[in-house]
Amino acid sequence: MRSLVYGASVSGASLIACHECDLLNRETVIPPGGKACCRRCGALLYRRTRNSLDRTLAFTLGAAVLMVVANLFPIVELDAQGHRTSTTLFGSVRTLYDDEMRSVATLVFATTILMPALETGAMIYMLLPLKLGWVPKRLPAMFRLVQTVRPWSMVEVFMLGTLVSLAKLEHLAHVVPGIALWSFGALMALMAAAAASFDAHELWARVEATGRRAPRFSMAASNGEAAR
Repeated sequence: MRSLVYGASVSGASLIACHECDLLNRETVIPPGGKACCRRCGALLYRRTRNSLDRTLAFTLGAAVLMVVANLFPIVELDAQGHRTSTTLFGSVRTLYDDEMRSVATLVFATTILMPALETGAMIYMLLPLKLGWVPKRLPAMFRLVQTVRPWSMVEVFMLGTLVSLAKLEHLAHVVPGIALWSFGALMALMAAAAASFDAHELWARVEATGRRAPRFSMAASNGEAAR
């Protein structure tokens, strides 16, 4: 059974504004699987997903592996009258650039290679150290980077455009989907799952809990060295 918690009054340091009625609610600790709602209008403020960061890290690591496969192997192979040709994503970008379509090449490179790589790398940078028990130094900067690049990561748009293009080429040549195309499909699903399971509230709670433990460990180590 999911827990439903309504925000308390505005007294307190941690406040969150309702996106529906703008009422300031005090941030409340909720159990895993629960959600917090506005005390005035009942709108959802935030929810806490079970094992959010662990699942997000698993999805992100899987996406990183698929991203490497999707960018190194051929996307598609065309067989027209015995003449076979294949291309990778980097090869497609290079072809667009060489054909004087540099703005399109830049857009494809940014939205399907650069931005997804930055998002995935930043997520791993944040979550993997927390899983290992320490807080990375540039975590706030990486968090802002994820929020900035995520709207520009358009793997699903590229996937849809590729499928439409392959459907149009079907009557001109024999189309053989490459391993990279399947990897892009799985990558799209994993990135969507990572975005859906990520809980920023749990992230900062984990940061605070890890930060409180770190000084004790450091002090214990210092005392041990002093005793020697």
